[in-house]
Amino acid sequence: MTMRFVCFLSLAMCLGSVWGQQRCDATQFPLSAPTERFDDNGDGTVTDSMSGLMWMRCGVGQEWKNGDCVGDLKALDWRAAQSEADRVNGEGSFFFSDWRVPSLRDLAMIIERQCQDPRTNLTVFPGTPPQSFWTVTVRPGDEATDTAYALSFGPEGVERMSKDELNFVRLVRTAQ
Repeated sequence: MTMRFVCFLSLAMCLGSVWGQQRCDATQFPLSAPTERFDDNGDGTVTDSMSGLMWMRCGVGQEWKNGDCVGDLKALDWRAAQSEADRVNGEGSFFFSDWRVPSLRDLAMIIERQCQDPRTNLTVFPGTPPQSFWTVTVRPGDEATDTAYALSFGPEGVERMSKDELNFVRLVRTAQ
């Protein structure tokens, strides 16, 4: 190996860890989803004081343990995401029976516009990858098609996708 290659490899390894970390910049604009906006319910859920929505802090497949989301997120197609909400409601394992897949508008409420990779508040929603999460929203007038909207916490933003594609899911309910 040449010295130039060894230097390049070392630099790439160092930068790789930096590229994989969330970056936030609130110097020009305030945070759009600050921690103070969310009330910790102490049970793996938070209530957004601005929207009145209660969110599961972890995505489907993860479990809330000791203040963190542990386990692997479960990628589901759109129909399975709806079924997962029905399953959670039927079991009553999260104290309520009205959990649902969020609308595009709901999910956009927890986007942190001043952060990248992922574009969310990791204090409130730890373990969120910069990838797409399903919404229940379909394009108006296109209800009969086999597409729905997903929202990426990475650079992609809103994406219209086939309901057969696999994405992650975070459940929400309207707090009383």
